[in-house]
Amino acid sequence: MNDPETGYTYESAGVSIAAGNALVKAIGPLVRATARPGADAELGGFGAFFDPKAAGFKDPLLVAANDGVGTKLKLAIDHDRHDTVGVDLVAMCVNDLIVQGAEPLFFLDYFATGRLESGVAERVIAGIADGCRQAGCALIGGETAEMPGMYAEGDYDLAGFCVGAVERGQQLTGDRIAPGHALIGLASSGVHSNGFSLVRRLAEDKGWKLDRPALFDADRLLVDHLMEPTRIYVSSLLPLIRDGLIDGLAHITGGGLLENIPRALPDGARAKVHAHRWPLPRLMAFLQAQGNIEPGELARTFNCGIGMVLMVAEEKVDAVTKRLEEAGETVFPIGEVVAGTRGCDVDGTAGLWSAQSDWVAEHDH
Repeated sequence: MNDPETGYTYESAGVSIAAGNALVKAIGPLVRATARPGADAELGGFGAFFDPKAAGFKDPLLVAANDGVGTKLKLAIDHDRHDTVGVDLVAMCVNDLIVQGAEPLFFLDYFATGRLESGVAERVIAGIADGCRQAGCALIGGETAEMPGMYAEGDYDLAGFCVGAVERGQQLTGDRIAPGHALIGLASSGVHSNGFSLVRRLAEDKGWKLDRPALFDADRLLVDHLMEPTRIYVSSLLPLIRDGLIDGLAHITGGGLLENIPRALPDGARAKVHAHRWPLPRLMAFLQAQGNIEPGELARTFNCGIGMVLMVAEEKVDAVTKRLEEAGETVFPIGEVVAGTRGCDVDGTAGLWSAQSDWVAEHDH
């Protein structure tokens, strides 16, 4: 309530400048921990500089990406899981840069809420800093917007912006991909950050108890399976890209396998993916069984256990597989590129994936 004798203040209108300043001070060490050549990762100016020459680039092309976390944020808010959505935010951007062959250089975030709540923003930004460290990029700036009346109590939204660079001539554009190339899949860490509107609809309609052990894993809560952060593939893939071993990449996000793989292909090339080449994770099988989701819809909505797809010349497959496994990736030979209209076919889903969903259905009690 405003006192007409003392006058209005910004804080009486719902915005605390002191809280914003305290947040900047609190996240300072997190931001400094992401410093890398080319950026000092200090906050406080109106803009941030990055020096590509200091980062080792001679004739770089800049590549930019931005993204959010989607309605996975609603689960984070409802279940007090704020610590890893920042990793998701970074992952969704940097994984989109690496598919062009670009090294992520710097990241900026946008955090918007109705009222800054003690500890929440710090936890979110700590996750962003963690994601930046994993990707090797500097967190050089961002915006924290406190906007009373725009968000429900406790709600917030996130957006991320990342810029990367690739030396001219080394970018991945799909022009080197041809029929005969192998498709190599890298395992996802879970649902990643797509399909959560469907996940949340299932949770509501089916009455899931997210704070109880998952039906398919008695040792872990269902909400923890769902909130598993998106895997960041940058450190595993960048050395192989620079050694010329990868001709194309597809980040499996919204649209699943069916929509994302063709984005990396040239005209006249079609992806043939064989579902029997990797196991459908039990979390995915659980979602399929609970929603009676048709296999084609599953492959168009979720990553189905494959977070990144590589297009590699056949003679390089063994070397690429060996190096990826040494880097800690789980690798599957999931298919090949054939001649045809640009697109993607996922065969074998009806039998294999339905059988695994039946296993979950039998244990749904």
